[in-house]
Amino acid sequence: MTQSTLTHLKKQVAPYEKSNTRASIKQLINTLGPLIVLWFAAYLSLSVSYWLTLPITILASGFVIRTFIIFHDCCHQSFFKNRKANDILGTITGILTLFPYQQWKNSHSIHHATSSNLEKRGTGDMWVLTVDEYATSSFWVRAAYRFYRNPFVMFGLGPIALFLITNRFNTKGAKRKERMSTYLTNVSILAVYGLLIWAIGWQSFVLIQAPLMFAAGLMGIWLFYVQHQFEDSYFENEDEWSYVKAAVDGSSYYKLPKLLQWITGNIGFHHVHHLSPKVPNYNLEKAHNATPPLQKATTITLSTSLKSLRFRLWDERNKTFVGYTNKKVLSKDAEQDPVTNKIKSRKTSLLGQ
Repeated sequence: MTQSTLTHLKKQVAPYEKSNTRASIKQLINTLGPLIVLWFAAYLSLSVSYWLTLPITILASGFVIRTFIIFHDCCHQSFFKNRKANDILGTITGILTLFPYQQWKNSHSIHHATSSNLEKRGTGDMWVLTVDEYATSSFWVRAAYRFYRNPFVMFGLGPIALFLITNRFNTKGAKRKERMSTYLTNVSILAVYGLLIWAIGWQSFVLIQAPLMFAAGLMGIWLFYVQHQFEDSYFENEDEWSYVKAAVDGSSYYKLPKLLQWITGNIGFHHVHHLSPKVPNYNLEKAHNATPPLQKATTITLSTSLKSLRFRLWDERNKTFVGYTNKKVLSKDAEQDPVTNKIKSRKTSLLGQ
């Protein structure tokens, strides 16, 4: 893809950035409606068999993902034309999905502005070390990194840590608006959960809500992971980094079966979303189909995406993800390597991630 093609891509998708109120309301109905019905069905099924309840909660978790996509669009001010409407709906869907609206909106904006930039990692993204950074790190940093990147930790403990810790506390230096949004979300969650526990009992509530939210969290983390962690992804230093290349080459097209594509709100067209976050989720496929260069983005499927579980480190020399066993063991002579020298200025910030 030539540079001239890249610079024109954003203009080509601009017509799809306009939200449609009718389409947005329709999506609200066909998302929140089934979620409420399935939640109630899960409650009724408890009197029959918990083996019937579990599949219903898994199905309901898909609609939590779909609700999160609406929340996600509101964070980008792309679901409705009116900013206040996006903020109100974003707050409500944030309560339903356990995400504080302003906090996540701010960190996610940083993610979009710095995605694939090796010198600006650490906010709104997953911890990624390069081969050289890993090789020159201390034992404890390596151990922490291996623990973090372990699939059982990332997808098992990850949802629990996200919902109970990360999303419940304000970040250091958060402004008043963000702090108040987090407090409002936390109090509202307690109120909603308290009301449900009062209505059906804490045992029934836990048996439904715990597996439902865990499954939704696992699927959400997986989607975010595979959309940036694929073999020939894109990472560059600040002086060579390009926003458009980061969007098109650093984000995948996750080609899912139509039903899963619908459930996940078309977020598989992640390259389109990163190129133009203002495109509402229901226009992502249209923008992809109408823009031939975007159709050349790296395509992954359900089966090929499983390979990403083996990707651990970014190889700056070969521009690809590799596993721990493929890492380059640096020698004293490697200190003269220009790629190796670049990591020194990034070392301090990486230790804090």
